[in-house]
Parts: sequence; C-alpha cells; structure tokens
Amino acid sequence: MLLLVGLGNPGPKYEKNRHNIGFMAVDRIASRHGFGPWRARFQGDAAEGSLGGAKALLLKPRTYMNESGRSVAEAARFFKIPISHIVALHDELDLPPAKLRVKVGGGNAGHNGLRSITAHMGNDYKRLRLGIGHPGDKALVHSYVLNDFGKAEMGWVDVLTEAVADAADLLAKPDDAGLQNKVHLRMEAAGFGEVMKLGARP
Repeated sequence: MLLLVGLGNPGPKYEKNRHNIGFMAVDRIASRHGFGPWRARFQGDAAEGSLGGAKALLLKPRTYMNESGRSVAEAARFFKIPISHIVALHDELDLPPAKLRVKVGGGNAGHNGLRSITAHMGNDYKRLRLGIGHPGDKALVHSYVLNDFGKAEMGWVDVLTEAVADAADLLAKPDDAGLQNKVHLRMEAAGFGEVMKLGARP
C-alpha cells in the first residue's frame, strides 16, 4: 500500500495558503482517481483508493504542520506501510513557482512538516516537492508561506496540482523521472515555462 501525505494546516483560515499546496494536491488526486470519502482517521483526514493498480491511502494530517509526523506514523503503523512506500507532497521554497521535483531522503530544508515526519519515521521517504518560490528574504518566509496564493498565482497552482493528480499513477511503478517529466511537459504546454525559470515570478 502507498501512503500519500499532503502537508498543510487544517481549517478554512489556512485553506489557500502557499504552505497548503500539499493538501491541494492530494485533494486533486482523490477527485481524479475516485478515492472513497474523506474520513476522520489517524489524527487527520484519510481516503482510500488505488493508483496504478496499487492500493493507496491519502492523508491530510490535522495535527498542524509541525506535528505532521504523529499522523503519518499512526497511519503507517496501522497498515504496516514501509517508509519506502510513503510519499510526502509539500511546498518547496527552494524551487521556482510551478516546478516539481521528486526525491527520496535528503535534508528537510527547514520544512517543519518534513522534520516531523523524519523524527517519527526516519528520513528515507519520497518527497514530491511543489515549488512556490522564495520571497527573497529569510525574514519574510514565515508570512510568505502562511499567506494565500495571489490571484496571479492561482493559474499555475491549478494546473500543477491537476498535473500531479494526472501523473500520480506513476508513483505505483515507481517511475519518478517519468512523473516529473510528465508534469513538466504539462506546465510548459500550459504556458508556465517562464514561471518555472529560477527567480521568475507569476
């Protein structure tokens, strides 16, 4: 079984924050692949379904970002899911807006959601890094990620989360390079190539 964890903060106040793009992505995956209804489980909201012929659980922790690992660990223990089958979908400051990168393990780059998962599960899980760009000053990061996407950004946010949902079957193979390439081509075709260039802003 695959465990896909969208990272974000619960409640309407945070719904459209840049920090919540992980929630947005798993919502799109649930809709695109006909997952069952969201239910309150594992200190979060969970939905069961399948991707690429493999059973999958989508999870949106309700523990707030900094304690995401508690929810992930509970779901993983219940279903006996190995760390190699866990995928975290999260906002990434170090990638340009609209860019996607897939990696396994590595540093957490100051991301408290990743740090919490690592503390509970170890580090060797997969990350789908959804680029949101950097505000340019470290002092501005906190307010930047906890503010809503601007109207000008919502175009690429919609296409990116939709592209991730359309390519999510490739997580079951797994074909990380194929997933990354499929999403990239979709973003280029939608006219967001310039946005994805380092330093570009929508």
